[in-house]
Amino acid sequence: MLRALFVLVSLCWAASAWAQGTASKPRTLSAGVCGTTNWVCVTDCIDVGCVAQCLREGCEKALGRLQACTVKSGCAPDDTTCSARVCGATCQRAFEPAPQSPEKEEPHPCEGFAVEGSGQVPEKVVGRWELSAATLKPEFKSELERLNPSPRPDFKRTLEVTPSGCFLMSTTLEDATLGQGSSLDVRAWGTFAMTGDDKVVLQPKDGQAVGQVCGKPRIFGLSKGTFQGPRYTFSVEKDTLTLVADEPSKRTFQFQRAPASAPREPTQK
Repeated sequence: MLRALFVLVSLCWAASAWAQGTASKPRTLSAGVCGTTNWVCVTDCIDVGCVAQCLREGCEKALGRLQACTVKSGCAPDDTTCSARVCGATCQRAFEPAPQSPEKEEPHPCEGFAVEGSGQVPEKVVGRWELSAATLKPEFKSELERLNPSPRPDFKRTLEVTPSGCFLMSTTLEDATLGQGSSLDVRAWGTFAMTGDDKVVLQPKDGQAVGQVCGKPRIFGLSKGTFQGPRYTFSVEKDTLTLVADEPSKRTFQFQRAPASAPREPTQK
């Protein structure tokens, strides 16, 4: 009986340690192709190192084979149709197959969004913000600078906050990342939940990755994803929004106020 109790306690301790050790890290991916798991992982990120890790596991080799094909075929950098034309099969194998019944795009997810218990959103936070700088986790220091003042243009990151308490976080992945003929806007939306005068929890409820894959329109539904809902302390000074993660690393993200985005047109099927 004592031995069985000891084993049970040990297993519980091990499970708890594993959960604590992985709670702040991006998901481990092993699908072997780029798809929904990668895009859900991206929605949990703000900094470029986290996004890169989401794409690295299970996706990097597939995109590497696609890039090798376009280079070997002599595709010009500005020829957006060459990859789909001469490397179509390789491109299709690099991405998750399209579902038989694709879902419809949500071009304006914050319109009519039911916000529950978000508290009063300060007027100074409302608007559209674009990531301008981010400190990185220690594990990324060997690959990237500790402070990245100019996020890669193919990892453009924006945050929109509405007066009603809805937020929309978007990451733009261009063909420099996904290969010629492919680009996606990976978006998550939910409640900008105020938990104090300067405390907020981003509570994502749903998301989509929308754009072109192998030269054809694609919509990846992320509704089955498990979003992590990060917590932050925030401050606004003039046109700068600063988010500081409520975790030991105190990672800091700075956003600059940006013009309101143009009305989004639905992706043509």
